[in-house]
Amino acid sequence: MVTIKDTMIDSTDTQDHEDLLAADARHLLHPWADLGSLGEENALVVQEGKGVRVRDSQGKAYLDAIGGMWCMTVGYGHDEMADAIADQARQMAYYTPFGDVSSEPAVRLAEMLAELSPGDLNRVHFTTCGSTAIDSAVRIAHYYFTSHGKPEKYHILSRRNAYHGSTYLAASLCGKSADRTHFQYESDFIHHLSSPGYDADISEISAEERLRELLDEMEAEILKVGPEKIACFVAEPILASGGVLTPPPGYQKATWELCQKYDILYISDEVVTGFGRLGHFFASEARFGILPDMIITAKGITSGYQPLGAVLISDRLTEAIGEAAPDDKPVFSNGYTYSGHPVACAAAIKNIEIMKRDDICGHVREVGPYFMERLRELRKFPIVYAVRGDHLMACVECWTGEEKGPNAENMALAQRVDAYCQEAGLIVRPYENLCILSPPLIVEKSDIDQIVTIMEGALDRAMRDLKAGDIV
Repeated sequence: MVTIKDTMIDSTDTQDHEDLLAADARHLLHPWADLGSLGEENALVVQEGKGVRVRDSQGKAYLDAIGGMWCMTVGYGHDEMADAIADQARQMAYYTPFGDVSSEPAVRLAEMLAELSPGDLNRVHFTTCGSTAIDSAVRIAHYYFTSHGKPEKYHILSRRNAYHGSTYLAASLCGKSADRTHFQYESDFIHHLSSPGYDADISEISAEERLRELLDEMEAEILKVGPEKIACFVAEPILASGGVLTPPPGYQKATWELCQKYDILYISDEVVTGFGRLGHFFASEARFGILPDMIITAKGITSGYQPLGAVLISDRLTEAIGEAAPDDKPVFSNGYTYSGHPVACAAAIKNIEIMKRDDICGHVREVGPYFMERLRELRKFPIVYAVRGDHLMACVECWTGEEKGPNAENMALAQRVDAYCQEAGLIVRPYENLCILSPPLIVEKSDIDQIVTIMEGALDRAMRDLKAGDIV
């Protein structure tokens, strides 16, 4: 495979750095901002990236162990990606995608996605990101049942600890309690099942017992709500932002079979697990043996170089919707100004070409098990409660040795680990009492060794701080 050298230009300017910090503190409201520190000049301003490394506005380099935000596949600073984006922008930057108007990049990308996707998912509806793709998928499910005389079939099943996005509907589908603050959320037709995470290393019951509990609960909820009222089940194959929670073996296929039994559409949210992070372009069939009615993709589809999302839809659904379209209102009234944006689609096309040529998925299948094996060595630290994950998505859960979970002490401990990692030139993603990792897919074993070495040092320092009573 082609390796991108991590060579960056040192363009440090102290005054520029200070000006950026001040402007950021004054004007930007970041996603998931800590409102308690709003206005403080403490942002990490990332200026440059190459390969698996980035550099901040002070010139300091970091190994990016979070891939931006689960996004990075082919690496930062890839000239072919930049050229594809620039060439398309020069040729035709944008035109409306509405009605019967199209663009060559959107058509070509839709054809490529249909080829990569499992089963009969041959129709693509482009959106702007994962959140809008989730919204669109749910609306498609609602439209499908309503067009077939079942307007009462609109309820949705989701799960606790799930993350599906940040629009009103997508946020309502999310099951992360920490994210539910002073916003309003839809609750009348959304039902959250238990979090399906299972860790054999720390569980007190077998995987088979846990699987049975989860399936019994799901079927009981279906019967309670009424299968005649439920449109769809929205599910990440592995719950990513909720803590890299891996269900017990067989869970994905068994829940898909329950959906088939009760005429419930299965929407597989592969925003994170798709595009190589588990070693396949899509994990639904290749890893978990399911053929969803719809697959959601975003993030890795463009390697983070452009914002783009998509819903991959079964021919069965689109053909049924088309056949049932009313004569007086045959319009599919869902979409976005930037649906199938030509520049974003050009980036996705080039990303797929590079991934195929360089066998990025094969590389992930090779280094992914090594990544998890090395990370599991961190369980030797008493402050590590668990290490879990799959290929290049992983999580290290911290605790003080007393109560487990995201209490104040455990979160403070994880934040200390994160701070020490960043000080040593490693970026991990802190969430509650977790350190989440999702490095660019071109990460090499030597990079993985560096990740583990830095984390060992950070955990050791944090553990000494805890013993000294310096973490509150």
